[in-house]
Amino acid sequence: MQNLPEYNKFSFYTMTDNVRRFFGTHISKFSSETIGWVAILCLHGATIPSLLAMMTGLTDTPPPVDLVLLIWTGLTLLFIRAAILKDMLNIFTIGIGFIFQAVLMMLVFFK
Repeated sequence: MQNLPEYNKFSFYTMTDNVRRFFGTHISKFSSETIGWVAILCLHGATIPSLLAMMTGLTDTPPPVDLVLLIWTGLTLLFIRAAILKDMLNIFTIGIGFIFQAVLMMLVFFK
């Protein structure tokens, strides 16, 4: 049989294996968390341009009711999911977003 060279802990093969293992275990969690955060930010930001336009007097038309209802339903479902999973960071983020949107709507409609 052929004598294969022994690989020490600093060899190229060991390093590439460690890098592959790291990305295999951590990139899926990182990307799923990132996608969740981007989804929450997009949902919260969907009505902000039209509310700000109403506050500054650029338009008189509010955002469509169905859009607001669907966005708030999605956020409520994400909030319930975070509460079930006891994910305090998402609970806090979605809660702050609800408060911010409620204050914006209050400023627009009770001006």
